[in-house]
Amino acid sequence: MQGALLSAGSLADWAAFSGSWNDLALDTFMADGGRYRRRRHAVYAIEAGGKLAREAHQPHWQGLEYNPLNGGVARWFEPVTEAIGAGDSLSTILRWCAGLFGRLSPEVANWKVEVHQFRIEAGPGIAGQPTPEGAHRDGVDHVLVLMIRRHNIAEGTTTIIDADGNTLGSFTLTDAFDAALVDDARVRHGVTPVEALDSSQPAYRDVLVVTFKRR
Repeated sequence: MQGALLSAGSLADWAAFSGSWNDLALDTFMADGGRYRRRRHAVYAIEAGGKLAREAHQPHWQGLEYNPLNGGVARWFEPVTEAIGAGDSLSTILRWCAGLFGRLSPEVANWKVEVHQFRIEAGPGIAGQPTPEGAHRDGVDHVLVLMIRRHNIAEGTTTIIDADGNTLGSFTLTDAFDAALVDDARVRHGVTPVEALDSSQPAYRDVLVVTFKRR
């Protein structure tokens, strides 16, 4: 995936970009009472042809039909920082996605794009839940899940399921730049809980999730 991204621009600030996962805020909207998820959020507008602009900070919204655990609530997360939001790496990722998803959906002139920085933490006797709502759709058109870092964890296996409930495949994102691309209208996706290999040390799974939804 790294080579594909470089075809769309620079990753010169990757060290700072990936390091920004160390500064995520606790997700306080977990209906299961979990304290294992940290995140930041941003929204962009992208036109066909790749012109992009960051929008004013706003809540993330999912209907209960897509997220029965945490949906139905306007969730205000801490914003992606200005430096990271305008930096080379994220801009390149968004341009690459706009090119790919634009080719897959050439009739779309304008996209609403949401960016989510996620850290899922595991601790002594506590598994981290990347998808606590279970296998799900996000209610968008296209999804990119990009691995940033795994540290001291086991599991975290992604499964893709079709509309009839058939498992199409399972795989584990293990290294930086490993990615999953999801046609959200056609399939559901979920990720198994992550567990600490050494419970005396920090354990976490860092991913970037980017969703594209036609306006």
